[in-house]
Amino acid sequence: MGANFNLKTLTVALAALSAASIASAAGLDRSGQDITAFLQDGTYAETVYTYLDADVSGYDNAYIGKDKNAYQQGNKIDDIAESYDFFRYGVKADINDTFSVGVLYDEPFGAAADYSGDNNFVAQGDLDASINAISGGVASSVADASMKIGQLSQGAKQAGDLAASFAEQAQTATTPQAAAAFAAQAKAAKEQAQILAGQARSLGGALKAAEAELATKGEGTNVEVRTENITAILGMKFGENKNFQIYGGPVAQQVQADVKLRGIAYSAATGYTAHISSDQDYGWLAGVSYSKPEIALQAALTYRSEIDHTLPIFESYPAASIEKAGDIDITTPKSVNFDFQTGINPTTLATAKVRWVPWSDFAIVPPVYTEVSKAQYPEGLSLVSYDKDQWLVELGLAKRLTPALAVTGNIGWDSGAGNPVTSLGPIDGYYSAGLGAKYNFTENWAVSAGGKYLWFGDAKGQIPTKNVVSNFEDNDGFALGVKLSYQAK
Repeated sequence: MGANFNLKTLTVALAALSAASIASAAGLDRSGQDITAFLQDGTYAETVYTYLDADVSGYDNAYIGKDKNAYQQGNKIDDIAESYDFFRYGVKADINDTFSVGVLYDEPFGAAADYSGDNNFVAQGDLDASINAISGGVASSVADASMKIGQLSQGAKQAGDLAASFAEQAQTATTPQAAAAFAAQAKAAKEQAQILAGQARSLGGALKAAEAELATKGEGTNVEVRTENITAILGMKFGENKNFQIYGGPVAQQVQADVKLRGIAYSAATGYTAHISSDQDYGWLAGVSYSKPEIALQAALTYRSEIDHTLPIFESYPAASIEKAGDIDITTPKSVNFDFQTGINPTTLATAKVRWVPWSDFAIVPPVYTEVSKAQYPEGLSLVSYDKDQWLVELGLAKRLTPALAVTGNIGWDSGAGNPVTSLGPIDGYYSAGLGAKYNFTENWAVSAGGKYLWFGDAKGQIPTKNVVSNFEDNDGFALGVKLSYQAK
């Protein structure tokens, strides 16, 4: 007969581990959407507080030109990562030996970045320098831009007049060959007029953007995104020994966001501001788990659906002279979590967690921002998007030292969501190492604490046009978690 581990004392170790298993970096991932509170035996409740502080600093791009991927180290960008905290709550109870119910609260997705200092992400208010940078070196000053706008507009008019003249001659030509020749010349002249007019509009937009840069002088790029989830779960155990369980339920989610783009890094979009008001929509969760209590084995596979939101948005786009309220459609991503644990011996537990989130399917597409971008990009640009999906892997060990005290350690890897990545979150995943401990101060009540150190992957920041605008290297951060839990079996 195999070894029979004491599941209750091993659970002491497991709970300590979950307080340290916090903070994800890819895309907008934050909480990791942990559901292990629902997988506990008996009646269980927990309150978890998480605090994260990161140092994300780098340099802007001093290159001025047409090559989107070119990078030349520019001015220093001080730490842009604002510290943030959030709570997680979970309550679970058994109705009988078959059915269980639970309610979970967490803040799954978010972002907090704030640029300051003397760099391309802060509005400096120098009109001539702004024109030079925003136009890609086409115009070196306001006076130069104004002169070239006049020249381009005049050239466009002349080419248009010439096109009209050729078109008229094509209509009156005496032979088909002559008509075709005049028609071809009319087409070429018309295309030239459109090119010159487009260049004049582009320089005009750069001039307006420079004026927006002056109007927002001293302001830095800033983004804040917050979400809240409440999940209700019903589980049903089955099998000869009730080893299997299926579970699922509805998810209510709120989303809100604020974005300010400042500085010449954002070219004609400098001065853009968006406020996305909070609204609530719904999704669902479903999963299956297997347990073998005699060896403290438990495995669970959980799927969370994507959630479609239609949210009120107010946008201001100075370079296009637009201020407008409307609606924005945002779909927060689906995800799959795999949680696993097994006893190694009567006092030691091994754990593993794997998480997948398809951030490549996610985008924030504000209507005004996207519509304005169609002047140069016919399909329109997303304000935020990602190239790759996120994979997160965490492995841990938990050791019970006494009946009331356990310690833990874990290591982790987050793949990131692509590089280059949005300048509003320039991190390419991370490696991590964490420690935790739990102390049962009564039979049912316990306190856990954990910490995690994160080594962030180097990343180049890019704006929606895919131009590289910054470089971030050698950054790190830490996360701290405290949990109060109650369990009665």
